Amino acid sequence: MNIIHEIDLINENFAIKGSKLKIEKRGEKLNIRGSLPTKTDNHIYKIQRISLGLNADYSGLEEAKKKLQLLNLQLELEQFNWNDWTINRRTKNIESNKEDFNIKIEQFEEFFFKEPKNEFLSSTRKTTWKSSYMPYLRRLLSIYEENNDLNNIFLNTLNSYKKGSRSRKQCGTSLNVFAKFINYELPTDWKLLSRGYGLKRASYRLLPNDDQIEELWESIPNQSWKFVFALMATYGLRNHEVFFCDLSALKENGDNIIRILNSTKTGEHQVWPFHPKWVKTFELHKLGNNPRLLPNINKDLKNTTLQNIGKKITDQFTRYKLNIKPYDLRHAWAVRTIFYDLPDTVAARMMGHSVSLHTQTYHHWITKRDQQKAVNNALLKFEKRAPL
Repeated sequence: MNIIHEIDLINENFAIKGSKLKIEKRGEKLNIRGSLPTKTDNHIYKIQRISLGLNADYSGLEEAKKKLQLLNLQLELEQFNWNDWTINRRTKNIESNKEDFNIKIEQFEEFFFKEPKNEFLSSTRKTTWKSSYMPYLRRLLSIYEENNDLNNIFLNTLNSYKKGSRSRKQCGTSLNVFAKFINYELPTDWKLLSRGYGLKRASYRLLPNDDQIEELWESIPNQSWKFVFALMATYGLRNHEVFFCDLSALKENGDNIIRILNSTKTGEHQVWPFHPKWVKTFELHKLGNNPRLLPNINKDLKNTTLQNIGKKITDQFTRYKLNIKPYDLRHAWAVRTIFYDLPDTVAARMMGHSVSLHTQTYHHWITKRDQQKAVNNALLKFEKRAPL
């Protein structure tokens, strides 16, 4: 019987007795979560978490069970006090030397790679670790040498990246995951402090218009790379996604809805063409009959990474002097869907990211669309009221 199943059984038994609290496993630690009095008013309850600082093993679970019994009793007798349960981890040095802290990072890496669901996910997980975690944890460790106060270590690592940068945002995200793993509570404004470029910047960048995209496509002398460019422009794909999608729907009598295969970043999803006419303009139906018309590059994720595959496309953009970045085609596709009046929720799903990120990213254009709609409706109402 595994630890998760044991936790479920204990929680079920407490629930039968009327408890509104549960033991939960976060990372490799145990907590109690449920409806608790707020820290400012004992009569107001909301869902909160108490960190126990216990390891998520059978010994820790036995101790967590005792603490849950005590907590339920305190609540029943109206003797609950947050001071009895608060661990001031901000001022507590978790480890006394760099070697011990390094061990925690190694344990986190081992935890990160647990149970890859399939070969593709295993490879993409390696890519994610290498690009999105390793650089920031290395910097965290180097800053630890200068200061062993965790609050300063995390903040100094974050502040070593430029405000508003993509790197700062990724650093904040990665260190937040690591902090949860070691059961360390980051400052309450961590998310605000680590806010990166979002893509609000993208809302004001100069993106290629439709005519320019068609001209750039015409300028590429290599037919295989023309197909790559066309897929990215027509479907708003990430660069590596070009080589990991089902193109069978592009056949002459197909519906032109391509399927992006599963990945850790997006999960499997479908994408519609915008503009639909570009399927014919760019001769994409040829790929439906023969996907081997795409460049013959190494796609074996045992020997390469998604990052390397994406870089090959970036290199070709440079080689053919296209003067745009591959991601500009993705942004242009997103903006195009806005003015097709495609619902933002649907566009976000096709792009494989959250609605909140989508609306943040393309805020400028979404606002412009909504304002234009309001103006058009106002003018239409005025015209209907105007005397003949």
